[in-house]
Amino acid sequence: MNKFEYEIAQHLGILSTGPKNWTKEANIVKWGGRTLRFDLREWDIRHEKMSKGITMNKAEVIELKRLLNSLDIEAWDFNEKPA
Repeated sequence: MNKFEYEIAQHLGILSTGPKNWTKEANIVKWGGRTLRFDLREWDIRHEKMSKGITMNKAEVIELKRLLNSLDIEAWDFNEKPA
């Protein structure tokens, strides 16, 4: 099985830790020698295994930041059950 190469260039932070001690993290990652990307996914404790995640280029991160800053997240009720 081919292994792909990656390098976590900068660890930005841990968002949460799951029941199996995998951490949901925000990082700057270089995948397969390509350009740096913002990366959001779960990792095992040694950063050897990972879940599916999302990667974004700089323009996408800037747009996401703009969108998040425009939201009133404090008004959201995350405990509300769907109808």
